[in-house]
Amino acid sequence: MAALLLAVPFPIQSNVVQLSSRKAKMSLSVAAVYELKEGQSRVFHRLPSGLRMEAIVQKPPPGVEGLGSPPPLVFVHGSFHAAWCWAEHWLPFFSGSGHHCFALSLLAQGESDVPEGSSSAGTLQMHVDNVADFIRKEVNLPPVLIGHSFGGLIVQSYLSRMENGEGEDFLPLLAGAVLVCSVPPSGNSGLVWRYLFTKPIAAVKVTLSLAAKAFANSLPLCKETFFSSTMDDHQVLRYQRLMKDSSKLPLFDLKKLNASLPVPSIPKNSVKLLVMGASDDFIVDLEGLHETAKFYDVQPVCLEGVAHDVMLDSNWQKGAETITSWLKILS
Repeated sequence: MAALLLAVPFPIQSNVVQLSSRKAKMSLSVAAVYELKEGQSRVFHRLPSGLRMEAIVQKPPPGVEGLGSPPPLVFVHGSFHAAWCWAEHWLPFFSGSGHHCFALSLLAQGESDVPEGSSSAGTLQMHVDNVADFIRKEVNLPPVLIGHSFGGLIVQSYLSRMENGEGEDFLPLLAGAVLVCSVPPSGNSGLVWRYLFTKPIAAVKVTLSLAAKAFANSLPLCKETFFSSTMDDHQVLRYQRLMKDSSKLPLFDLKKLNASLPVPSIPKNSVKLLVMGASDDFIVDLEGLHETAKFYDVQPVCLEGVAHDVMLDSNWQKGAETITSWLKILS
């Protein structure tokens, strides 16, 4: 497993996660903000650029791994998040079902390295290339790629490049893909303009919360932006601190991103795709959900009583169970 650096997990365990039989260069990492759960390890993948990309890894517990051959799952977060957002609930849940799970932190997010002299973490193409490099070198079977919010746009770009002739030569093939409260293929401009004309107060709140990063210092605004009203305030405060510390640079330069959109269409989508949204999503509205589903000619799934951060929300099980049902059909 060239290009992978393994850090001491928290809590410390005697058995180290081995992702492949290839030799890996190992070194210790500085203590991370997010404290790992039992069975999880933090690893650092060395990209071709020389920068390190954090991944939180959780493989199935003993006795579960041999039950069938479920595909590995690779998770890609959105803005202000990192690998930890999947490690909280979904990695234990899906590894318990036999899936080998990998949650990535894109560059300048979480514990990943920060590109020098850059005003953003990278372009859409760069993020796709980094995800593809990780899958190519660290994942032994075609995975299901799962993206949330802007991470969903990265997954869409990955699919487009793979399906438009670059798959066999450049991008590793996928077993499937899941878009969770994803930014539509046209970007977030349509969402912004709809809010401005139909929900001006919400538009101001979204702008303050995300563009001005006001969510980081306001508990009510953070809760309204990402979570259900039923979420415990102490839990929201914990996630708020993690989000505040996760993003060293903006995930994208939005002007450059919008200039590269929409994501190119896929002539014939051979990859099974689940498009999932949430009824109480403050960021991606139902029209955005249906735009994405229509683009890929699939029927969307809308989770009732769940907010934007589906994997962290008080009803996080709804999204996990929906994906589990879909994975059974996939296999």
